Amino acid sequence: MAAPAFASGPYPLLVLLLSAVALVLGVWGLHAWSGGKADRAALVERLAGGEGGDGRGSQAPFAALDRRVRRYAWGRRLAGRLAATGTTLTPGQFTAAVAGLVAAAWLVAALVLAPFFGPIAALIAAWTGYSYLEWRRKVRNERFIAQLPDLARVLANATQAGLALRTAVALAADELDAPAGEELKQVADAMALGHSVEDALGELQQRLPSRELIVLVSTLVLSSRAGGSVVESLRNLTVTLEERKETRREVRTQMSQITVTAYAVPVMGLGSLLLIDRIMPGAVSAMTGSTVGRICVLISLGLYVVGFALIRRMSRIDV
Repeated sequence: MAAPAFASGPYPLLVLLLSAVALVLGVWGLHAWSGGKADRAALVERLAGGEGGDGRGSQAPFAALDRRVRRYAWGRRLAGRLAATGTTLTPGQFTAAVAGLVAAAWLVAALVLAPFFGPIAALIAAWTGYSYLEWRRKVRNERFIAQLPDLARVLANATQAGLALRTAVALAADELDAPAGEELKQVADAMALGHSVEDALGELQQRLPSRELIVLVSTLVLSSRAGGSVVESLRNLTVTLEERKETRREVRTQMSQITVTAYAVPVMGLGSLLLIDRIMPGAVSAMTGSTVGRICVLISLGLYVVGFALIRRMSRIDV
């Protein structure tokens, strides 16, 4: 029986060649598709303000939750607060952490004390998460204020050397450590993109509000508008900022005892509840089992909150 004509002709070689070309094109297409998908995810993360600039943002923990949180106005405000603190947490990660903290606080308070204290502990945990952001922002703000004399000194030296203000700001961003270096880098990038000196420094003032920075920004803006001896102004401002830095340190030292007292008073109240429950097991559950007992507990907690707020207000001195 004779073999088919195409079995010994050029057709097998042509089929193998076409199959190899199709396989190569398929592998290349799959690689291009996967690379494009990764680039798109990285672009979405960058536009959302995340940390996905290196192409790994889509693999960050809670990336899907982060995208959902950023869709809302409170999520965008949360992203701004996190950016002001200098932390690497994304809004999704922070939301997940606070939710876990709230659930854990509710469960622990309900098991250790009484079910009545579960929602109260959850509210305290949520407030703790918000207070953590405020604390980190204030710490970063204080560190930036402490660097303002060095910043003014670097700007004065650069201006005296004949450099323009834009170049002086970029030089200061390279010379100073964080957070001043990071913030000035954003100012230099904004001016490089065409923003005016006033707008770029105004954004810095919104991110890190302080009286010292207001004076420095006003000095730089006025000098860029009307000219004048900016070097002499920065020299005098450096001396003033150094004096204010020492004054703030002395005030903080004097008020440290009051600050500790503000936090010690609520801790003493919580310790008293735990002590009562240890001495008389089930006393806290029995106390919160009646309407009168719940009202008394809420009144006492309200008094602790008022006392904490008053003590914190007494220790707050604007310098």
